[in-house]
Amino acid sequence: MTSNTWCRDCVSNLPDGKTRCQNCRSVRILSHPELNQLTIAHIDCDAFFASVEKRDNPELANKPILIGGHGRRSVVSTACYLARAFGAHSAMPMTQAKKLCPQAIIVKPRMKAYATASKKIQNLMLELTPLIEPLSIDEAFLDLSGTERLHNGPPVQSLLILQNRIEQEVGIGVSIGLSHNKFLAKTASDLEKPRGFSVIGKAETLKFLATKPPGFVYGVGSSFERKLLADGFHNLGQIREMSERNMAARYGQSGIRLWQLSSGKDNRPVKTASKRKSISTETTFESDISDLQSLQKILWRLCEKISRSAKNKSMAGYTLTLKLKTNNHQLRTRSITLGQPVQLADTLFRELDNKLQKEIDGTRFRLIGAGLSTLIRVEEEFIEPAADLLDPSRDKRGRVERAMDKARRKFGAEAVIKGRSLPN
Repeated sequence: MTSNTWCRDCVSNLPDGKTRCQNCRSVRILSHPELNQLTIAHIDCDAFFASVEKRDNPELANKPILIGGHGRRSVVSTACYLARAFGAHSAMPMTQAKKLCPQAIIVKPRMKAYATASKKIQNLMLELTPLIEPLSIDEAFLDLSGTERLHNGPPVQSLLILQNRIEQEVGIGVSIGLSHNKFLAKTASDLEKPRGFSVIGKAETLKFLATKPPGFVYGVGSSFERKLLADGFHNLGQIREMSERNMAARYGQSGIRLWQLSSGKDNRPVKTASKRKSISTETTFESDISDLQSLQKILWRLCEKISRSAKNKSMAGYTLTLKLKTNNHQLRTRSITLGQPVQLADTLFRELDNKLQKEIDGTRFRLIGAGLSTLIRVEEEFIEPAADLLDPSRDKRGRVERAMDKARRKFGAEAVIKGRSLPN
């Protein structure tokens, strides 16, 4: 009979109570009463971008590094764990991160290298189960229900083997959370980083969640948490004591969702739909257009549409693409990959307009399109990286656009229209 104790290094099944592996002498032992029954996992790459850079450049291995741009207004994409020890973290202004960790080395992002590593990891996951739901380039849910016979062992055994294979074959560390639903699996993967493997069983769920603050729940933004705290809800146990109906009356659908998660309830299945690779839109003209001003007006509308879709899906992207088709059906595509993810219509338009202006040479166009790709999932209240010195007013324009978004949600899509959106 399989025990509930495993060696994380050689993946031996050990007698319960063992604190050292009798086979490889490792003390990295995983033990939990429900270990062999749990099937929902969340895999999260540890400081992914930084890990890839250290893998590819051994000279960086024992040094603190920050992934991002060198500009004064650049933002940290990823901070390695050595840099995090000094207080640096992702989404922090690079200047602030450098003050906290002046010895850190700034490394420019290499999205192609990260995408290649991500694909290798996904292929290893697919050897375990087809039920994979990628959340971003560096994390995914797995459902290993019914895989015991296929792999001659419980899901935990397969996951331990996978964790070791990723480290050996891809060259980076990952942390794994194992539980009985997606919310708790993702929660568990954050408990012990890097190279962690944490478990939250059914029996301990309510006790584990009871003392956690509202902001512990992924998706509870700062404004919602402030409201909950002001209303006297300082932990998830207090929220659970309320009825689901009462939470719905106070906070609508968000209240229902929060009550369910506070009670450890999450019935969402692991969705195997392929990860969205891009957000794009295009329009074909009734008659060909060659003048810049007319094309700019249409491009702005396309950028607004892409931005709206990205915000609704809590996505941002690194690569922006302009598509033009001439009157004789010749296709022109022009792309730019930025050092930071973006989703604002203003940013999309300004970057793509620079590309558009270079194509105005008297050619008549029958189609224009715009796209956002190399997507990542972001927080609902995602703040786009600040401007650089060449564009000091970008921060202000970003705040205006977010305010317009809030007004549209409250009063309707047509409540606020920017000048560029008005018809000719």
